[in-house]
Amino acid sequence: MAISIDNLEQDELFPDGTDDLDQEELFEHYKVVVDKGQELLRVDKFLQNRLFKTSRTRIQAAAETGNIHANGKAVKSNYKVKPGDTIAIVFAQPPREIELKPENIPLNIVYEDADVIVINKQAGLVVHPGYGNYTGTLVNALMYHFQHVPIYQQKEPRPGLVHRLDKNTSGIMVMAKNEYAMAHLARQFFERTTERTYVALVWGDLKEDAGTITGHIGRDIRDRKLFAVYPDGSQGKHAVTHYRVLERLGYVNLIECKLETGRTHQIRVHLKYLGHPLFNDDTYGGDQVLRGIASGTYKQFVSNSFDLLPRHALHAKSLGFKHPVSGEFMRLDSEIPDDMQAGIAHWKKYLGGRSLD
Repeated sequence: MAISIDNLEQDELFPDGTDDLDQEELFEHYKVVVDKGQELLRVDKFLQNRLFKTSRTRIQAAAETGNIHANGKAVKSNYKVKPGDTIAIVFAQPPREIELKPENIPLNIVYEDADVIVINKQAGLVVHPGYGNYTGTLVNALMYHFQHVPIYQQKEPRPGLVHRLDKNTSGIMVMAKNEYAMAHLARQFFERTTERTYVALVWGDLKEDAGTITGHIGRDIRDRKLFAVYPDGSQGKHAVTHYRVLERLGYVNLIECKLETGRTHQIRVHLKYLGHPLFNDDTYGGDQVLRGIASGTYKQFVSNSFDLLPRHALHAKSLGFKHPVSGEFMRLDSEIPDDMQAGIAHWKKYLGGRSLD
């Protein structure tokens, strides 16, 4: 039966704009066992004959970056399918069916060429439509701002997207402007060859200046909308986060995080597990007074800090990736946003002249 690559069951999407997807997981979008009577035929032609409204160019781009599989192994466009073969198309994003509409939402574009776009995403912007967030997303904005770019006019559920940030995480993201760039970038995230650096404000004074958090991350058995660390590996998937302290501000620390893996909510969950939740993370307990004295004055100070920084204190500061066409390794950086700077300055002011022993 001929079906769209994206015509498969929709997965659950959380109301805060995140979903249960790891950035290194491949998703099967189409699979078929070749009929006994099938004559030898190029796999790109074979798939074009079976996929509804899917161009041969897109299929060839997928094959070029290893996303067309025959019997579990990646093959090129000229692979000849034969009777009994299992042919599958896999991508680093799941299939969806959501009607998309262009919306004039401001974007901070920090780099653009014929193949990629890099933006500095503002906090509060959901990356892609889904349950509870069908409009007002980054995808809607991309469709409006790049009406001349074919990939954003195909009504695809996640046009150009190869990774994501949580709704209230700000920072650097890269998107593709054509099918080849999308497949190439998605493969880099899958193979963990990208470099991602985050800055975070966390509760507490970390014992070490630098360290590594290792522990499987999976759904919290007590609340399926949350994630938790399973250090014994009994559930979830392997996850590694490296951190170092940038500045000690008494009851909070400003830290840098680098990801080896890309699990959902990874930094937020790992830091909670370490005992240092993100400042004002209302999902993982950081929106409470977790360190400091019990005076009314201090509690009011923390409340004022939450007002200055009204979301979890996490910013994707830089991203490094190999350009899909030129092969050049690019590293894009961004400034810490105003709300985080205000929160940091507020803690510096409080720390000045005080003893926190």
